[in-house]
Amino acid sequence: MDNYNHRNYTKEELEKDIKYLRLLSDRFQTIQAASTEVINLEAILNLPKGTEHFLSDIHGEYETFSHVLANASGVVRKKIEDVFGKNLRQKDKKGLATLIYYPEEKMDRVLKEEDEPEEWFAITLQRLVVVARAAASKYTRSKVRKAMTPDFSYIIDELLNESGEAKEEYVNSIISTIIRIDRAEAFIIALCNFIQRLLIDQLHIIGDIYDRGPSAEKVMDRLMHYHSVDVQWGNHDILWMGSASGNPALIANMIRISLRYNNLDTIEDAYGITLMPLATMAIRQYENDPCELFDTKTDVDGKERDLIKKMHKAISIIQFKLEGQIVQRNPHFSMDDRLLLDKIEYTKGTITIGGKTYQLQDTLFPTIDPQNPYQLSEEEEQVMEKLTNSIKNSTRLQQHIGFLFSHGSMYLKFNDNLLYHGCIPMDEKGRFGSFEIEGTTCSGKQLCDQFDRVARKAHQHRFQKSYLPTTDYLWYLWCGPMSPLYGKTKMATFERYFIAEKETHSEGKNPYYDLVYDNETYCDAILKEFGLGGSNSHIINGHVPVKVKKGESPIKAGGKLFVIDGGMAKPYHSVTGVSGYTLIYNSYGLVLVEHEYFESRLTAINDEKDIISKQIYIENNAKRKKVRETDIGNSIMAQIGDLSKLLAAYKIGLIKERF
Repeated sequence: MDNYNHRNYTKEELEKDIKYLRLLSDRFQTIQAASTEVINLEAILNLPKGTEHFLSDIHGEYETFSHVLANASGVVRKKIEDVFGKNLRQKDKKGLATLIYYPEEKMDRVLKEEDEPEEWFAITLQRLVVVARAAASKYTRSKVRKAMTPDFSYIIDELLNESGEAKEEYVNSIISTIIRIDRAEAFIIALCNFIQRLLIDQLHIIGDIYDRGPSAEKVMDRLMHYHSVDVQWGNHDILWMGSASGNPALIANMIRISLRYNNLDTIEDAYGITLMPLATMAIRQYENDPCELFDTKTDVDGKERDLIKKMHKAISIIQFKLEGQIVQRNPHFSMDDRLLLDKIEYTKGTITIGGKTYQLQDTLFPTIDPQNPYQLSEEEEQVMEKLTNSIKNSTRLQQHIGFLFSHGSMYLKFNDNLLYHGCIPMDEKGRFGSFEIEGTTCSGKQLCDQFDRVARKAHQHRFQKSYLPTTDYLWYLWCGPMSPLYGKTKMATFERYFIAEKETHSEGKNPYYDLVYDNETYCDAILKEFGLGGSNSHIINGHVPVKVKKGESPIKAGGKLFVIDGGMAKPYHSVTGVSGYTLIYNSYGLVLVEHEYFESRLTAINDEKDIISKQIYIENNAKRKKVRETDIGNSIMAQIGDLSKLLAAYKIGLIKERF
């Protein structure tokens, strides 16, 4: 018998939980209330499981990300096809899909050209109601109501649950009234948003929301208002999280990357972080320096380009100094190979690495003291102090980072799947790599747990006046060789800027990538380490762009591992050949969807040009999975068990009903 089912509890058993049961009775004050809840929960257990969508490596590409959410990775089009089939022209199906994606903009365009707006409203509302019914069909009425806009919840509920010839006149009457009182536009928007919400029950973001693309802050705004979402931190997320927590080296990295990709709108306009102190210093210190090695990855004209290059170089030098300080005060990081400024022969313009001497491509270092190369100049200290204060006091940035901490983690176990961004560090023999965190040497799951803990600790202490060494672990997560988020032996930023010889640019992968990508045995070992296993368990990663154009596949280790970084950010398109993936896990099984290039929101609205998404992998369940077989189902069964105890306590008089 399942442990959540009703059984006869002894008085002694119930008395052990009496404090908790009394608290529970505050919510369910009668036998009837508790019984009704049990009946409702039992019904939910027998529904099909909700649909999960997994996305990775968004990198600030808000328009593409927003469209993928709006079209539910092609599910909206499929739903329209399922309910209308050949009863609707292809042109009308495209128009209806675009309306669901962008109801306000599309409706505004249609109504400017429509001669019979009332007729269009009537037809469109009828069609949307049909799609909405299909989207809502596998959920309880209670859950469906929660997804409705409060202003229209009663009307939507009536339309969804009134069908058949006998009710046709009733439905038509409701729609006619909506049109007559000029509420058709608002109601269409509510219906479209309702459909979008129902088609994705749970959204998983497998890291890297920030950097590269132009609008990470808009992505964060969307996620903060999304109905159900979790985030597994990526290395680019931890960069911004560590910056918001006050780590100077990460602040320098964050600004350097923003300058490199000319994403200053996010820094300055979205988050209100002023770069004026850096610009002033850069102009003064690098006035006659062309800074050619520090050009942007995007087209910028004239004086603005020159200024960005100078700022780019200035913050890079500050970064190398600050990173050297971290390495020096944390010998257990074992990153002495990143101490490079003291390896430069400044009079000759050369650097010696690994016993070999290289000529530097840039030899102008006006702020470096060769006798103390890792010490910031007084002016650099002032710049960093102002930048740090600006970042710590950016309300919007701190809200976004707070959301990443509250809704995110190093990894997630959900419905038998293990989600993490990068890797679980290993050695060449497949043993979990170890690393010391605040005096504790750990590996595997414990390594991820300890990194998760110190990241939260660092953020909690971000406003204390003295520097907290714990924030150094956030920097290590960004670029350390044993970081689960990074997964490389080093970050060769200095070499890539200053040394022409590409042999120095190699960063080296953790053995994880060769072992796990090709061998199901290592996947099983990782799943077992995290308390998972069995034929239905998978590992879901991002981080490493899948080079489809070179024949690479996102499906690894015989289908045990999915790497869903398809390069959503435009800088990666030339590398991957696609524009991202969505892994969909519904009640029937797993579906991997590959997205092609998304031109723009405007093109999607005006030309009804949808992103082309094709299913490239399907793994079907032997039978349709129900809620009772999921993590949510386990939680519901625990609730039923608690309510069963409460009912027993009521029935023997241990707790009094309150009418």
